[in-house]
Amino acid sequence: MANFSSGVARYGRTLSRCSCLFQRQSVALPSVTQSRNLNLQEYQSKELMSKYGCTVQRFRVADSHKTIVKLAKELGADEYVLKAQILAGGRGKGHFEPSGFKGGVKLTKNPEELSPWVEQMIGNRLITKQTPEKGVLVSKVMVAEAFDISRETYFAILMDRAHNGPVMVGSPEGGMDIEEVAEKTPELIFKIPIDIQIGITDEQAMEMASNLKFEGTLQREAAEEIKRMYELFLGVDATQVEINPFGETPVGKVVCFDAKINFDDNAEYRQKELFKLEDTSESDPREVQAASHNLNFIAMDGNIGCLVNGAGLAMATMDIIKLHGGEPANFLDLGGGVQENQVYEAFKLLNADKSVS
Repeated sequence: MANFSSGVARYGRTLSRCSCLFQRQSVALPSVTQSRNLNLQEYQSKELMSKYGCTVQRFRVADSHKTIVKLAKELGADEYVLKAQILAGGRGKGHFEPSGFKGGVKLTKNPEELSPWVEQMIGNRLITKQTPEKGVLVSKVMVAEAFDISRETYFAILMDRAHNGPVMVGSPEGGMDIEEVAEKTPELIFKIPIDIQIGITDEQAMEMASNLKFEGTLQREAAEEIKRMYELFLGVDATQVEINPFGETPVGKVVCFDAKINFDDNAEYRQKELFKLEDTSESDPREVQAASHNLNFIAMDGNIGCLVNGAGLAMATMDIIKLHGGEPANFLDLGGGVQENQVYEAFKLLNADKSVS
């Protein structure tokens, strides 16, 4: 069969870097299903984690350079980290246009330095290796207390079909590309299935903390953090909670430094407040419009419009188009339970696409 365009690869639930651990450890991956992925900014994920008692850096969010110094001083930290809030990675090595300012992540011990930095971030487009060519407009920044990290580990909880429930995955080698750890030192990847009827036991939490090489009182502290992360996992109907790094500081604190959370879109009906937080500012407007009508749409580079009922048939249709030398302009799956109004909205999407001829 012909290769799918790169756009098709974005269809379905996005699996994080820890997916490779399951492939290498011969654990079945979650199935790729029709979904509308909920995207949260970094500060929103930290708010969720803090709500469930997980230890995160104290932080404030600003949408203007005029308020950033005051907000930073409220934290009263010894050192501050400033981060532009966009969904793409690679912010630290990015640059802004048209301001020309370099770096979407900055460190300082002087809160007065924050204001001119923020002025060159907000209202400008941040360009990184993961953004579109023209970058992403920055409307918010987060300032947080900066911690030294004496040791970094990796920890995640995700749903696994082979175990009919959640599985903990951890490695004492965190803060790096976890797939590299899985490839070069697979013996440093640990996984523990969780009985969803019972939850994480104290013994399991302590075992994982030991696997991550937390020692003494830090082992118990890490185990408590692990149990809180599982409460978060259940409480927000997550399919995955990934912490990298899950680290310890020189002063003996266990901290969740960075989080990636995937959500079960089928639970949107009971997580309405959570899904209201979704940030669509970086999404293709056509994909946002389609999602509002429960349609699955991905823009592509061709000129042949596709409107199909069923994901498998849609992909097969695109294969046939490419087999005969054509290029699909989109992936548009109506779904099995499509209604008349959804078909109408789907045709509107196609008719509005100037590339379709």
